[in-house]
Amino acid sequence: MSETTRAPRSDTERTMRTILEAAERVLSRNPAASMEQIAEAAGVARTTVHRRFASREALVDAMAAWATRQFAEAVAAAHPDTTPPLVALYQVTANVLRVKSDWGFAMSRALSADPEVARVHADVEERCERLFRKAQEAGVLREEVDPLWAKRVYYALIHESVQVRDGDPDALAARVVDTLLRGVGTGRGLA
Repeated sequence: MSETTRAPRSDTERTMRTILEAAERVLSRNPAASMEQIAEAAGVARTTVHRRFASREALVDAMAAWATRQFAEAVAAAHPDTTPPLVALYQVTANVLRVKSDWGFAMSRALSADPEVARVHADVEERCERLFRKAQEAGVLREEVDPLWAKRVYYALIHESVQVRDGDPDALAARVVDTLLRGVGTGRGLA
């Protein structure tokens, strides 16, 4: 590995993560916050932040990339390709809710033009499509339901669940999956 491609040292990685986490906290409360405010929240000098990130935009892009990797790892950790679909659906939901709750500001910026972010999102999208097809094959979703429509409804439920501040991700995941699979109506009055 050359000097320019060598992985950052662990203390550098810790500092970068500290800055990214502080930036998430600060920018979630005040999207117009300065690099100086972020440095103060991270407990580092402003020059340290500027040394790692050339601009505020570069910092936000790094946050989006970091959050996207966390998002992909959350989906992968549920093993959706090998776990029974209902279990995988619940676990993916709980894991994703944790990431989206912790990295809400960054996740809202995660649709950047960065090709790596786009690739990771495409991989997650493909995994979710496979999970929904698998759920339908297993009888978790009704046969006549379009799995792509169900996935879009699921995404909307996750998005709305993240708006519930300080909600327990496991309880919210149970609510999302229950709402997806059972709906919110009683079925009465339907012919």
